[in-house]
Amino acid sequence: MAALQSSFTGLSISSTSFFGQRFSPPLSPPLVTSTEGPCLIQAKLKRWERKECKPNSLPVLHKMHVKLGDTVKVISGHDKGKIGEITEIIKHNSKVVVKDVNLKTKHVKSRSEDEPGQIVKIEAPIHSSNVMLYSKEQKVASRVGHKTLDNGKRVRYLIKTGEIIDSAENWKKAVKEKEKTTEAVAAAS
Repeated sequence: MAALQSSFTGLSISSTSFFGQRFSPPLSPPLVTSTEGPCLIQAKLKRWERKECKPNSLPVLHKMHVKLGDTVKVISGHDKGKIGEITEIIKHNSKVVVKDVNLKTKHVKSRSEDEPGQIVKIEAPIHSSNVMLYSKEQKVASRVGHKTLDNGKRVRYLIKTGEIIDSAENWKKAVKEKEKTTEAVAAAS
């Protein structure tokens, strides 16, 4: 204890040094105001990947020109020229899964001793900018446009052909097919 007291007494603090001054809070708030908008918060999805978030910490969901069940043509990448139907949409990073396009090999380990391991081909997602809507009747890929019909309904159409894409029948058919596949996968596992 004596050694500690002697070390404190040996410590000299002059009145001109920073440590010797008293802390006094400022009398008035600073007059400078920030002109910047609210800062964007980054959500942590993976350790190496940061995604943009809204101020309420929900991820920004990007609007895409394609929907579930659309027939698309791949316009870039190693599967360029292939045509398929969209089976899944991932909105937070603008990716889509197209049937029989961008197939990757997955090695599945056996779950039990009597079941062998296997090699499975799965469809990996590709960015939505690498696909373009496709017309089966006219066999042409086209950009998408939006217009309002006489009854007030807003629909998507192909700019090259004028063909209307959005119809209630196509949407219901795509949703039913997706439900059937999820049920089949659940029954198999």
